[in-house]
Amino acid sequence: MVQNNLFNALQSGFRAHHSTETALIKILNDLHLNNDESKTSVLVLLDLSAAFDTVDHDVLLDRLEAWMGVTGSVLNWLKSYLQDRDYFVSLGNYESERTKMKCGVPQGSILGPLLFIIYMLPLAQIMEYYNIDYHTYADDTQLYISVSSHDYSPLISLCECINQVKEWMCQNFLQLNTDKTEVIVFGPKNERSKVIAHLDSMSLKATNQARNLGVIIDSDLYFNNHIKSITKSSYYHLKNIARIKGFLSKQDAEKLVHAFIFSRLDYCNGLFTGLSKKSIRQLQLIQNAAARVLTNTKKLDHITPVLRSLHWLPISQRIDFKILLLVYKALNGCGPKYIQDTLV
Repeated sequence: MVQNNLFNALQSGFRAHHSTETALIKILNDLHLNNDESKTSVLVLLDLSAAFDTVDHDVLLDRLEAWMGVTGSVLNWLKSYLQDRDYFVSLGNYESERTKMKCGVPQGSILGPLLFIIYMLPLAQIMEYYNIDYHTYADDTQLYISVSSHDYSPLISLCECINQVKEWMCQNFLQLNTDKTEVIVFGPKNERSKVIAHLDSMSLKATNQARNLGVIIDSDLYFNNHIKSITKSSYYHLKNIARIKGFLSKQDAEKLVHAFIFSRLDYCNGLFTGLSKKSIRQLQLIQNAAARVLTNTKKLDHITPVLRSLHWLPISQRIDFKILLLVYKALNGCGPKYIQDTLV
């Protein structure tokens, strides 16, 4: 698939050098570019119910043959891998009756996610037909458009595109969860309210914020609620680490800090580029607290020498480092093409 360029370029799920962070950086970069041109953006987050469980085997085998060029023995291997499976519930010495699996990719398998991506390949044609920007991560599909002042025609295209996506999902035995589908509007506040009014007339209810691939995104792109969420969970785990620190070596305590605190501070931190010093300061206070717990440093002591002794980059520099790393990878063939294409 890689050699023959069969992957959808805007699908970031379960692919080497792709991640939730690269997907979000691509989308938010486009939203910021729209903002720079004083355009309003509309982002739609589509939600699928139990997507991997409803994959139809016959449709998938057809995709493998028609879209991937898989034939002969290899197609028969995959056919035998998918079909004639059954499942049951086992509890102690008891087993339920066995039931045949007529759909779904094998749970927890290495091939499962890849087969699902192949199953979803034709979906991109709908967005391209309606000229809608999009990005997918496994079963998460995001559609977004830019709207100029006094020209709301892209909203009609978006609405028609969503209806076509719903129809395609039904034809392919996938369930679009309309209740969990979310719409966010970005851009100048006065224009935003006009776009929201148009969306309401099309039965699309806009919200001020939504969780997108683990990041809480708000209409202003300030990430205030996301930072609050990081702060709350980080201090909770830091208190627990402080309680048991006396039983651990410094090396093991630092492993816990990296696992529970830095995993939160560093997750998708490339999105924080350009945030206010006040917002970054809140994240820096978490890192400072973690350093004090680890080294028994008092509240009034300077933290900079402590961070240096631990070889911890301050938060603002960690964000810069992440962006530089992504740029370096993209320029050297270890990053997604959609990131490489943004670098001029």
